Amino acid sequence: MDKVVGRLTVFFEQPFWVGVFECISEGKLSVCKVTFGAEPKDYEVYDFVLKNYYRLRFSPAVETDVKETGRNPKRIQREVRKQVQNTGIGTKSQQALKLQQEQLKTERKIISREQRETEKQRQFELKQQKKKEKHRGR
Repeated sequence: MDKVVGRLTVFFEQPFWVGVFECISEGKLSVCKVTFGAEPKDYEVYDFVLKNYYRLRFSPAVETDVKETGRNPKRIQREVRKQVQNTGIGTKSQQALKLQQEQLKTERKIISREQRETEKQRQFELKQQKKKEKHRGR
């Protein structure tokens, strides 16, 4: 059975507080970025995770290496302290977010292009209809 690791990092990125959800499954990293606005309290973050986790749109998976480490409690405590002091997100997470941003950008381009073409077609049809009405002498 595969192990899934999830992590939420909340940090201040001018001018808002941002949360980055990282999910490592089957050696692949997926990331989602959420903007909180004002500094969220612990219970607000917990409530947000409970209510909105399944609605989050994660980035496409990026290959990453997963290290299996021993569970030395002092080492874990040091790592937690280091992560709390460390602001920001890892480079793999940034790559995944950039990939998601590019994917959403191409989707937006496709949708807007289709809308432009349908509007253009509609305008053309209106012109043709007016021409026919004028030609008939109405």
